[in-house]
Amino acid sequence: MAVSFEKIIEKKESYFKYLRLDKLPTIWCPGCGIGQALKATCMALYDLGIDNDQVSMVSGIGCSSRTPGYFDGFTLHTTHGRALAFATGLKLYKPELTTIVFTGDGDCFAIGGNHFIHAARRNIDITVVMINNWIYGMTHGQVSPTTPTGAQTTTTPGGNYEPNFDVAELAKAAGATYVARGTAYHVTELKKLIQDGIKHKGFSFIEVLSPCTIIYGRKNRMTFEEMYMWLKENTIPLKAWEKLPEEKRAGKLPRGVLYHDDSRPEYTEVYWNRVKQLSGGEK
Repeated sequence: MAVSFEKIIEKKESYFKYLRLDKLPTIWCPGCGIGQALKATCMALYDLGIDNDQVSMVSGIGCSSRTPGYFDGFTLHTTHGRALAFATGLKLYKPELTTIVFTGDGDCFAIGGNHFIHAARRNIDITVVMINNWIYGMTHGQVSPTTPTGAQTTTTPGGNYEPNFDVAELAKAAGATYVARGTAYHVTELKKLIQDGIKHKGFSFIEVLSPCTIIYGRKNRMTFEEMYMWLKENTIPLKAWEKLPEEKRAGKLPRGVLYHDDSRPEYTEVYWNRVKQLSGGEK
C-alpha cells in the first residue's frame, strides 16, 4: 500500500519539509540526477537546522534551474545565465539569508560565465550547486562548455572537437574559497559536500556530476545503468586520487573537497562595513 507524503514526514524523512509536495512529481526525465541533488540539498539544510524562511534559492534557465519550483522557501527563477547576478543583489540586501543557486553547465559557464567569475572573485557568501550533465538538456542537446571532447551532441553530430572546461579548477582560479565535486550516484557524500559549502562563509561551488539519460545518453549510446556506473567507477575520493600515479589518473576525476580557504574576507561584510564608514557610522 502506498505511503502518503504526510506519513513519510511524520516518520524519518523530515527533509521533505523543504519540498512543495503539491508540485510533485517533478518534470525531470527518468534517471536524471537533478532530483538527487535537490534531495541532498534538502537533507543538508535539515541537518543544519535552517528554517525554510531563512533560505533563498535562485536559478536561471535550464533543467536544473527548475529546482526552485519544488523548493519551499524564498525562491527566484530568473533569466538565462543571470542567476548569480540576481543572487548577489539578494544576498547584499538580505545577508542573513542562506542563499543557494541551482544552475547547470550551460547556464553557469556559457552565457553566465562572466557573472560566475565575478561572484567568485568577490567571495560573496553564496552556495552554488552546479549540475554538470555535459550538455544542454532542456533545449534538445546542444554542446556545452563541459561536453567531453569527442562526445556527440545536436550541434556536434561528428563529435565535439573543442577542449572542455574543468569547472572546479576554473572556480578555484576565479577566487572561490570552497570548491567541491560530487556525483548523483554518491548522494550521502554529496549531502555532506553541500552542507559544508553552506556552512562556509564565502563563495562555495559544488559541481554535481549528473547523468542526462535521455539526451546525452541516447546520443552517446549509453544506457541509464552505464551512466551511473561511469560515475561510480571513474570518480575517486580525493585522498585516493592523490596517491595515484599520473598514468592511472587518465579518464578519472577526483571527488570531495578540492579546495578550502577561510582566510579571505566575505563580500557582504566588507560591503556593509564600508557603507557604515562612509555614512559616519561604525568603523
